[in-house]
Amino acid sequence: MKKRLIINYRMIFREATIQDIKQIQLVRNSVKENTLSDPNLVPDRDVEDYILNRGKGWVCEINSEIVGFSIVDLKENNIWALFLAPEFERQGIGRKLHDMMLDWYFSQTNINVWLGTSPNTRAEQFYKKAGWKIIGTH
Repeated sequence: MKKRLIINYRMIFREATIQDIKQIQLVRNSVKENTLSDPNLVPDRDVEDYILNRGKGWVCEINSEIVGFSIVDLKENNIWALFLAPEFERQGIGRKLHDMMLDWYFSQTNINVWLGTSPNTRAEQFYKKAGWKIIGTH
């Protein structure tokens, strides 16, 4: 019989702060899909603008380390970011961040929200499973 390693840790979900930006960037640059060709394309000041002025962000922390985050943009009515460190995928973290983000968004406005992701990816499947509909391709 194979032994199974069971990891027991406490996930903390909370609003993102400026102090989280360095760890948010580490998560963003660790992903295997939707990678940035140049990490400088998303500077810290952009993340700060989105979480303080344009909308709001959330993080999931485990042992004081951010393992996932989401950010929604109220000005353009879109999901700006939802990313997890690869080793923390498929544990419900993305769905929880997604739901927190949309709950807040729709408490602020009733305007439809949109997002973009690459076709034929796990991200596309995630959003379809969450109830998103494809309305076009770009």
